[in-house]
Amino acid sequence: MSKRTHTADSPARKKVSKTHTKNIINNQADYAARYLSAEPLDVFCWGTGSMCELGLGPLAKNKEVKRPRLNAFLPKDSAKIVSFAVGGMHTIALDADNNIWSWGCNDVGALGRDTSGAAEKLKDMDAAGNDDSDDDDGDLNELESTPNKVDMSAFPAGAKVVQLAALDNLSCALLDDGSVYAWGTFRCNEGILGFYRDEIKVQRTPWAVPRFSQYDIVQMAGGKDHILFLDQEGIVFAWGNGQQNQLGRKIMDRYRLKTLDPRPFGLRHVKYIASGENHSFALDAKGKLVSWGLNQFGQCGTSTSVEDGALVTKPTKVLLPEGAGEGTKKIRQISAGEHHSLVLLEDGTVLSCGRLDMCEAGFSKDDLPEQTYRDEHGKARSVPVLTALTKGADSSKPLPSFKYVAAGSHHSVAIAQNGIAYSWGFGETYALGLGPDDSDVAVPTRIKNTATQDHRIVFAGCGGQFSVSGGVALSDDAAEKRADEMDD
Repeated sequence: MSKRTHTADSPARKKVSKTHTKNIINNQADYAARYLSAEPLDVFCWGTGSMCELGLGPLAKNKEVKRPRLNAFLPKDSAKIVSFAVGGMHTIALDADNNIWSWGCNDVGALGRDTSGAAEKLKDMDAAGNDDSDDDDGDLNELESTPNKVDMSAFPAGAKVVQLAALDNLSCALLDDGSVYAWGTFRCNEGILGFYRDEIKVQRTPWAVPRFSQYDIVQMAGGKDHILFLDQEGIVFAWGNGQQNQLGRKIMDRYRLKTLDPRPFGLRHVKYIASGENHSFALDAKGKLVSWGLNQFGQCGTSTSVEDGALVTKPTKVLLPEGAGEGTKKIRQISAGEHHSLVLLEDGTVLSCGRLDMCEAGFSKDDLPEQTYRDEHGKARSVPVLTALTKGADSSKPLPSFKYVAAGSHHSVAIAQNGIAYSWGFGETYALGLGPDDSDVAVPTRIKNTATQDHRIVFAGCGGQFSVSGGVALSDDAAEKRADEMDD
């Protein structure tokens, strides 16, 4: 594929002048540091992988993994993974040599590589030990369940990938020249929506997205079937399905294919973007946080009231606790799932809002916030405003200071400053990594297992029913010190 060319509707790129003062200037290097590890990572996967999500190979026994397991197909010394992005049913990863890897469901091209030639072995029902009560129906597609490299020939020579984004059915790569490559498709309520306008329905290999900003793109934020882009000027663009107002603009049904490309919708002076499955966030240069999209459980955090099927139709100010967003409590990171949202502050505090039914929000059911919404039967349904998480599984100890948060559809993982991971939320798929108990977990609970106990976890990502983390092995002295601290 040739390098991108500029057309009448894809403006030539402009570099932001150092003397430009009218708007803020976003530096791509500042964002790249959030997504790239300084050293290669050991990659751990866990949860339910019936659609090859775990990337642990084709054997049927790998469909359920109840605690973090080292991915043997991605050895640190040879694969050298430094970043990854987790979608609903797939993962893409970046190595130190600028190669993209992928694994998981490839029904609509989200892996960016051909997996059609794989042979799937079905279980022999007549074999000894097999019976109808066993729902294990055979091995997985070997090409989807095994991490493999994406063909990088479509990318311009010498360009470096600085961020990856994975949605439910689409993947994106942001390059250091400010350009975007994508593959897969978007879905809507009626099925496949399409990939790019009415020209491409499904894109199965990396494709250069025609330039949509005059300036370099510096950050991406992927949802379920929509994605946001932020440029150097602080302008936000949205692309994909907008049926829940997650694009920040109204999409007329008869024009939804003609407008299926990244477009601005009025947000300027933005420094940071984030997205849940069907709602979105933007933080401006003055620290004002806004949200929009689906809000039936208060996941947008914009109001104390809750209404079934509610939408926030335009970017609206998020209600923050007193002092949050200022000084040492400035917003560091945002991550969100289907019906809950997490905001990490610079001081390590995690704020949460949204649904309580499957323990997504992370609050103890015995000590719910004052502004908890209850239905007509008195059942606690959601916390509609961002509220600090203060209690963990060990009520005798305060929660640690956190440095990273990741939200899946109905569960979350948070990484403490010491590199230990905690999880909470929906437990049935084992995406919490807490072992054979598949109960929902209401509050942040330490993930304890042999594979990660001597690692400093750096990144984590959560999908629909699985999780991924990346970590660096501790030195012997550091591992011994951690063990002593955990015994205290």
